[in-house]
Amino acid sequence: MSIAHTIEELSQRIEQALPESLRQTKTEMDKTIRQAVMNAFQKMELVTRDEFDIQTQVLARTRAKLEALEQRVAALEAALNNNAQNE
Repeated sequence: MSIAHTIEELSQRIEQALPESLRQTKTEMDKTIRQAVMNAFQKMELVTRDEFDIQTQVLARTRAKLEALEQRVAALEAALNNNAQNE
């Protein structure tokens, strides 16, 4: 769900909760509500779903590389210990 869609949905819910007399000022309220919600989202420093997915993939690749390096280090340490014991 995009931020714009979330803002639109929130705006509609707020509008529906208002009495009919206040709904007549819909255009002005829409602008005010949208701006307030956008400001709140900006302060939260949210990321888009695409950005989140990309970072998740980067993290998975990094984790895989780390695991491979840990295995290599363990193998090298074992070989080093083996050589030290044979000397």
